[in-house]
Amino acid sequence: MTARTVQVGEDRPYPVHIEAGAVSRLAEHARPGRRVLVVHQPGREDVVDQATEVLGSAGAQVVRALVPDAEAAKRADVLVRLWARLGQEGFTRDDLVVGIGGGAVTDLAGFVAASWLRGVEVVHLPSSLLGVVDAAVGGKTGINTAEGKNLVGAFHPPAAVLCDPVWLRTMPPADYVSGLAEVLKCGFVADPGILDLVEARPEEARDPAGDPELAVELMARAVQVKADVVAADLRESSLREVLNYGHTYGHAVELVEDYTWRHGDAVAVGMVFVAQLAHRSGLINQALLDRHERVLSAVGLPTRYPAGAGRWEQLREAMARDKKSRGTTLRFVALEGLARPTRLVDPPEELLQAAHAAVTST
Repeated sequence: MTARTVQVGEDRPYPVHIEAGAVSRLAEHARPGRRVLVVHQPGREDVVDQATEVLGSAGAQVVRALVPDAEAAKRADVLVRLWARLGQEGFTRDDLVVGIGGGAVTDLAGFVAASWLRGVEVVHLPSSLLGVVDAAVGGKTGINTAEGKNLVGAFHPPAAVLCDPVWLRTMPPADYVSGLAEVLKCGFVADPGILDLVEARPEEARDPAGDPELAVELMARAVQVKADVVAADLRESSLREVLNYGHTYGHAVELVEDYTWRHGDAVAVGMVFVAQLAHRSGLINQALLDRHERVLSAVGLPTRYPAGAGRWEQLREAMARDKKSRGTTLRFVALEGLARPTRLVDPPEELLQAAHAAVTST
């Protein structure tokens, strides 16, 4: 299997290693007596055991912390419990946090590391496609509140991201496909080659046990897109917002549906929503709008929000609280052509409702 390494960042660059046996690189971050908090969710005990063995063999003192599955991990009470554990175990600034699992656990582990003693080192071992290409890369950490997703957090780049593609081959297909939404997002905003690869081989692209070379190529391309953007804009002041393509509406769907929707599924519908909005605003043509629906559908991602127009008021309120909003002004990452992202600021209410109606139609 091809091994790929992508360097992320400029001031404090760190590697993203996508390779067989990536867990062995944890030894580079362990030393005798160093305390390591391994934050993990249920279901990947195999990876946790591998990590514990590598760290222990290097002399580290490993403390394992099991957290709830999926978005239930990103709650304030879970964060407080982890802070308490760090205090009880006597963690200092020289110690380490390791996050193992999907995007939710790497978000949480990153924020634990960012907030403990104003910052300790963190290494991520994403075991889901979403975790590799989105949550674990870029240094954005955070938890959710009742009012919205990722409203509390910090920028805290990891020391390294280690991913063994073998871990992804046992993912539930629906979860793997959900992660493809973030890969395809990178294709729309920056690297159309991603779209070409997926359109040429959609059945293999959507299969977690499919061609490993194709999977590694798609992951590496998506990580490279994010690395290029992060290097130019660490703290999301302008350019980095392009990585939120489809997320304003997508995050609103997640909130309204009480996080019962997979993140990638919500983002897929969010990309169709903003493509509809861009088309109705005269920014993109019908062909690019159609390509959104075609490529997302080809891998099994949803392009419609079936809850219907009755949820519009809740969605509209949730979008107003999105991180990209400024005051009462709605801001969307949109396209004015393939791989040509722009911002759509405060579009007319009738266009918003029309785009919503389009993604809730059957």
